[in-house]
Amino acid sequence: MTSRLGLSADEVLTTTRAVRKRIDFDRPVPREVVLECVEIAQQAPTGSNTQGWRWVFVDDPEKKAAIADLYRANFYPYVGMTGDGEIVSSGNEQGDRIRDSAVYMARRLHEVPLMAIPCHTGRTDGADTFSQASTWGSILPAVWSFLLALRERGIGSSWTTLHLPNERDVAELLGIPYDEVTQVGLFPIGYTIGTDFKPATRVRAEKFVRWNEW
Repeated sequence: MTSRLGLSADEVLTTTRAVRKRIDFDRPVPREVVLECVEIAQQAPTGSNTQGWRWVFVDDPEKKAAIADLYRANFYPYVGMTGDGEIVSSGNEQGDRIRDSAVYMARRLHEVPLMAIPCHTGRTDGADTFSQASTWGSILPAVWSFLLALRERGIGSSWTTLHLPNERDVAELLGIPYDEVTQVGLFPIGYTIGTDFKPATRVRAEKFVRWNEW
């Protein structure tokens, strides 16, 4: 049995954070632990119980480096990084702090012990809202369950999507049938340095809730 933190359901749900600077880049993540988490994730609901998900994990150093290069090619312009590697401040302290953390991960992305690319069968290109909602609703619950299972085992990740402008390139690199399968995101995975994550400060629920009308 894999070592667990013994968190309650509420604790897992409220302390599963995006982990970047506290990833242990030197500690491997055993494949048997990954499979445990996938088995838990596969209990998540899917449209018509089709379970059309696929899980692609990458621990090959050369493939990780190639994916990281594609990611950074999109990430750096997105965050406003200059040609000399500097980042212009947005003037928002919290936003700058989050961006600094994301830049840290981007720079070290090739070093993570493991990358996960969850996929779902079918494509959503040009699809209507119903078709898109059905597809994403059939894979995102499983992905979130996977991240929660990682948290209970002292493992962290962060949800990234900036490799997707080069989705076809990554598909060719990993042998994913691009015309038949949609990649959902890219998740750097590693054991966390410490496990003492806390609930984040959020605006109270009342601000976002409406009853019976907008």
